Amino acid sequence: MSQHNDFINTIPTDLYINGQFVPASENGRFGVFNPATEETLASVASAEIADADAALDAAEKAMIEWAARTPRERSEVLRKAWELIQERLEEFAYLITLENGKGKTDAMGEIRYAAEFFRWFAEEAVRADGLITHAPASGARIIVQHKPAGLAVLVTPWNYPAAMGTRKIAPALAAGCGVIIKPAAETPLTMLALMPLLEEAGVPAGLVNVLPTSKPAEVVDHMMHDPRVRVVSFTGSTAVGRKLLKSAADQVLTPAMELGGNAPVIVFEDADMDTAIEGVMLAKMRNLGEACTAANRVYVHKDVADEFTKRLTQTMSALKIGNGADPAVDVGALVNLDTLEKVVGFVNDAVAKGAKVECGGQRLPGKGFFFPPTVLSNVPENANCVHDEIFGPVVAIQTFEDQDDVIRRANDTEYGLVAYVFSENMKRAMQVCERLDYGMVGLNRGLVSDPAAPFGGSKQSGLGREGGHEGMLEFMETQYISATW
Repeated sequence: MSQHNDFINTIPTDLYINGQFVPASENGRFGVFNPATEETLASVASAEIADADAALDAAEKAMIEWAARTPRERSEVLRKAWELIQERLEEFAYLITLENGKGKTDAMGEIRYAAEFFRWFAEEAVRADGLITHAPASGARIIVQHKPAGLAVLVTPWNYPAAMGTRKIAPALAAGCGVIIKPAAETPLTMLALMPLLEEAGVPAGLVNVLPTSKPAEVVDHMMHDPRVRVVSFTGSTAVGRKLLKSAADQVLTPAMELGGNAPVIVFEDADMDTAIEGVMLAKMRNLGEACTAANRVYVHKDVADEFTKRLTQTMSALKIGNGADPAVDVGALVNLDTLEKVVGFVNDAVAKGAKVECGGQRLPGKGFFFPPTVLSNVPENANCVHDEIFGPVVAIQTFEDQDDVIRRANDTEYGLVAYVFSENMKRAMQVCERLDYGMVGLNRGLVSDPAAPFGGSKQSGLGREGGHEGMLEFMETQYISATW
């Protein structure tokens, strides 16, 4: 074991059901690994069907009392959760780095972002506004209110071990729902470590349950076919999202799906170059590129392509690579070998088809799943990385001349999560944004994620929205009462 034994030994590794950490019903466990060292961090309990049933029973019971509380009472608990996380930012950032591999700066950014969902939805909990109006034709009173939808199953990915969970837990609790969360097998420790803080904040036992498992398809599908479950919220690949949507149809569950992306970046000739470089670095290198919002295809106007490529290469080459636990490191390890090999395959394919490696381009030797910041220029349209998520620190640059053509190319994908535009001509920039078939657009900035904004995509990138006011409504049913008085 590594030097981190003492710290890891303080992290709970059992299932969290009904306010207690308990072993799995069949005592099964699986390993969690440090991507930077390939060492085993912990052995975590693996939930079975019986554990899922116990979690559903606990959530059903706890939700009765929680849903009956006033919005202000729920709000105060969420606010307290935010305060408690603020006191332990360093500790959570360190844990995220250990199980995910990202650098400390990225990890600290994630836990701050994760905590903010509790503060935002503490404010939104008291704003599930309804409506009372007079029907013009019948003369009846129309009363519209929003009620908790029911139990929610939350399924989260490995790339943001804290934020993808809090982005779902916080609005569900604000709405009055009980939840069962299934974290990714690669990164379950952060979510388990969060549970004692939620207890301290006043979240009732049973309202939030955490089920790590090595059998995710079996356990999640079982819960989705329980009649008490009314919402399934999933963040992950489009392929898995499609399967969950099919299962959701059996029970007519409300699906909230945040799926894959293939984000284009358009850098016009009049873009401020400093802003464009900074924005692309943020859109690409935040979280090592392991994000559905990561810049995937970078279209640069031919008049500024040489300057842009040179400056971006210099910036990428200056980043320090290493174990993310070192505060001086900019680029940590990718989460696992499969992800690393996928990135290597994308680069090799692009180079074989004519792309030029400006920097990086090859896996680093030794232990750990490290791949260097890489810039590829002259990337051909038939390169695989143009059509699929790279999910790694690789910038694929193409050039353009015509505005209509680059919009067509940007839209030529089944995905529609996020796009980025850089231009100082705001009239043109806004016109381009409106023509892009994406749920979100970053205009002269490389970061769109914000707890106060509705996060989500169009086309094959998902259904529904997380964050903003809309995020809470995903866990509520609209009830209409027709009344006469």
